[in-house]
Amino acid sequence: MSDVVPPEVRPKPAVPAKPPNVGAPSPSSPFPPQGLGVGGGGISAPPPSAIPVPIGSHGPSHGGSHGMGHGVGHGVSHAGSHSGSHSSSAGSTLLGYIGIDTIIEQMRKKTMKTGFDFNIMVVGHSGLGKSTLVNTLFKSQVSRRSAGWARDEKIPKTVEIKSVSHVIEEGGVKMKLTVVDTPGFGDQINNDNCWEPISKYINEQYEKFLKEEVNITRKKRIPDTRVHCCLYFISPTGHSLRQLDIEFMKRLSHSVNIIPIIAKSDTLTTEERQEFKQRVRKELEMSGIEFYPQKEFDEDMEDKSDNDKIREAMPFAVVGSDKEYQVNGKRVLGRKTAWGIVEVENPNHCEFAQLRDFLIRSHLQDLKEVTHNIHYETYRAKRLNENGGLHPISSTDTQESNL
Repeated sequence: MSDVVPPEVRPKPAVPAKPPNVGAPSPSSPFPPQGLGVGGGGISAPPPSAIPVPIGSHGPSHGGSHGMGHGVGHGVSHAGSHSGSHSSSAGSTLLGYIGIDTIIEQMRKKTMKTGFDFNIMVVGHSGLGKSTLVNTLFKSQVSRRSAGWARDEKIPKTVEIKSVSHVIEEGGVKMKLTVVDTPGFGDQINNDNCWEPISKYINEQYEKFLKEEVNITRKKRIPDTRVHCCLYFISPTGHSLRQLDIEFMKRLSHSVNIIPIIAKSDTLTTEERQEFKQRVRKELEMSGIEFYPQKEFDEDMEDKSDNDKIREAMPFAVVGSDKEYQVNGKRVLGRKTAWGIVEVENPNHCEFAQLRDFLIRSHLQDLKEVTHNIHYETYRAKRLNENGGLHPISSTDTQESNL
């Protein structure tokens, strides 16, 4: 009878020190160390040359981010629960550097290759500088030619929808920017229901995206024409909102991200501007109109703190100009008046810089996510409930369609 050799008991290995770069992005990465998701506050403002994280929840970016979130999250949680069955420790301790943080760099490279879409709509009656402001925001001629009607040109009897797209590139990142204009809005004597063509256009883009989604053979990247942001231009009357302003924002605030702005604010004094801003905020609140960023979409206290500051500053009182002037030896964008030059990017003159930072540098990603996860999902659920589900569209035979 052979002796039974007991199993060898190995000493528990010492846990090595955590490398200094674990849990922090690489020095070359422009992303903040705040995890993979983007909350209601969006990505913290990167420098102009910084590369944004992949935008949108569809196509390659959606597949990559979803697969990443499921794969990594599932693997880690599974490992934690598995080890928990053998020990009483609350969580897993990494024994060394794995490289999970490199997913940010992988996402960055993918975005560099594919680029992303951003669709912005401008609404307001003619003469408020809509096209000029958009050109100023993106520092290029991305909007249609200046609004206003020539003597031999007829004012449209109904609201028209005109869109123009450009691919702009900065720091190696390509963005397909689509500017949707609404000439004719608010220019008639009778403006009843003049918001309906705009609402119809917004829903048509949701419908187009939905039909692409229900296809059996879907495109690798679904073209995204959904309106991510609607800049609503308020006339600088200094008194109160028009009834048309209230009706438009009330009817469309649940289907698109509305950002109200006071146009041509250089026509108001500093005191008039502050009083008008407060009056507009009060009227919006009394009318039950929620503009972006909505309070219920704040994901945590950090988001709430950041967005509260933005909400308190809205509506932004802005000035747009695509002309440069010499001021103190520097070339600046501005509007020349008889008493001086109004500098567009000077925070002491107007709030254009705040609008640009909010719209592009900190909340652009979140605007796209709210559009996809809130407004589009609301439309999608409504459509599927109304029709009992959309049938898949396929070029193959009926048998394959029923699979």
